[in-house]
Amino acid sequence: MPGTELYGAAEKKEIEEVLQTGIFFRYNHENVRNDIWKAKEFEEEVKKITGAKYAHAVSSGSAAVIAALTSAGIGTGDEVIVPPFTYVATIEAVLLVGALPVFAEIDETLCISAEGIRKVLTPKTKGICLVHMCGGMANMDEIMPIVKEYNLILVEDAGQAFGASHKGTAVGLFGKAGCYSFDFFKIATAGEGGVLVTNDEATYKLADSYTDHGHDHIGTNRGMEQHPIIGFNYRISELHAAIGKVQTARVPDIIESNNRNKKLLTELLSKTEGISFATLVDPSGDSATFLNMLLPDTTTAKAVVDEFNKAGVGGFNYWFINMYHFINQWEHVKQLKAASKLPAEVFGTPQGYNDLQLPKTQEVIGRLISFGIRCTWTEDEVKTLAKNIIACVEKVVVAEKA
Repeated sequence: MPGTELYGAAEKKEIEEVLQTGIFFRYNHENVRNDIWKAKEFEEEVKKITGAKYAHAVSSGSAAVIAALTSAGIGTGDEVIVPPFTYVATIEAVLLVGALPVFAEIDETLCISAEGIRKVLTPKTKGICLVHMCGGMANMDEIMPIVKEYNLILVEDAGQAFGASHKGTAVGLFGKAGCYSFDFFKIATAGEGGVLVTNDEATYKLADSYTDHGHDHIGTNRGMEQHPIIGFNYRISELHAAIGKVQTARVPDIIESNNRNKKLLTELLSKTEGISFATLVDPSGDSATFLNMLLPDTTTAKAVVDEFNKAGVGGFNYWFINMYHFINQWEHVKQLKAASKLPAEVFGTPQGYNDLQLPKTQEVIGRLISFGIRCTWTEDEVKTLAKNIIACVEKVVVAEKA
């Protein structure tokens, strides 16, 4: 992914500034840190990209989701609609704040659909933890009317979609709170890190306090700060934030390069029989971190993946690889296997997780093959990749016709 493609002198300079102060902690120590505040600067860069009024950096994208849910008002016993296609951290976060996941169908956007949401709504539904998957965006024009009609709390997990937008609004800013991941595999990396964004001041203040053991961060003496709420430690370090700051500033250029390479790759593949693409509701808002191909059916997709593996082409199908992005791989979630008893075991689950019927999701993910887009590709490299993809797909399609 681009974040790990582009790393050099700028990141090293920012890290060296932190090392010279000796202050790796993001708060306080004003008298010795020489006005070096990397977490704050990281947050400012995120605000520039997204247009958010508030941004709060934390230790991981997963921590950002937990903080977003909690700060938005989701808690013990609340039913929260979630997608069955996301990295498992989304579901873990819902469970770990004490809420009860309710799985709804996705569509060819690869995100939860308005139709899927409506089918699982009940009087007990408190909110939606929507995930913008694979660099794109959910159909917010169809989803937001449901959120407003039922007065639901919307939290957006845009871990894979930093820099993406829907009709001019950054994904992550449609609901009460949104979050991004800056781990090793994202468009921009801090090594480990995440950022919560919101346009609501009260939500921001809760998140700021909650992620630092409930500290109110008023004044300059940490020992004199108050603790208005119970919280936990989800703080980001100044070292991670230093990297995240530089990487985030690169994102507009990365997205430009990604889109150029994705456009060429799409054009080269689009005339090949058997290849279609996931739906992009707003192509102009694509972060273009993935090219998501849809094959005619699961059998064809499996055969194409096998050909890719033989040819060393790459690409991955979430149906057949154990990447923990798809409900078929979450036996531990379905059986609520945890280190201690979960609230879901006390309150009961709103669905039978072991017998969920999600035919649309199964059909879409069974056909999906994704390729990570690299911003450093040359035109020749894109053309070579397209040629190899086409050869593998055509070999399978011809064989099926024979």
